[in-house]
Amino acid sequence: MRRLKLKFPSDGGMARQAGYILMVLGIVLFAVVLHQLKGAMDEAAYWDLRIARMDRRVQREAAPQVLSGPRGREIKQEIKRANAVMSEIDLPWQALFDSVEYASSHDVALLSFQPDAAGRTIRIGAIAKNIPAMLDFVSALEREPALRDTFLLKYEIKREDPQRPVVFSLTASWIETS
Repeated sequence: MRRLKLKFPSDGGMARQAGYILMVLGIVLFAVVLHQLKGAMDEAAYWDLRIARMDRRVQREAAPQVLSGPRGREIKQEIKRANAVMSEIDLPWQALFDSVEYASSHDVALLSFQPDAAGRTIRIGAIAKNIPAMLDFVSALEREPALRDTFLLKYEIKREDPQRPVVFSLTASWIETS
């Protein structure tokens, strides 16, 4: 068998210099791209600000004409109703339902769930098998992180029913999460 003779470059100086040159070139190109990105972002911010100013000016000019006419009161009432609907849509429904679901047990059945968006409170009507089940439900709601200030408003034991269930209502405030 014949012997192989392999020759390696002695110091690799040329390859190392090419690597440094490519690295410096990459850094320079990166700086140029960052500068162009900053310029594009500044220009986009300028145009966003300009559009927002124009929108505000158009709204200021158009609003008095619409709301000062004979239908002004009707439009204002309609806007109030629309805002009320929007505030109910924006409620933290998932957090509220999750809190009530985690607090509930087989011994308690919900009868009503009434949120008040303006006061950020909910009123819950429920029926429990007995008073300890009712108290467990109220205390479980107090421990929920999305709710606070949970209070039992009233309760009534249904004496005509042989199982003597407890019908009750409570109120709680919710914590705004963002």
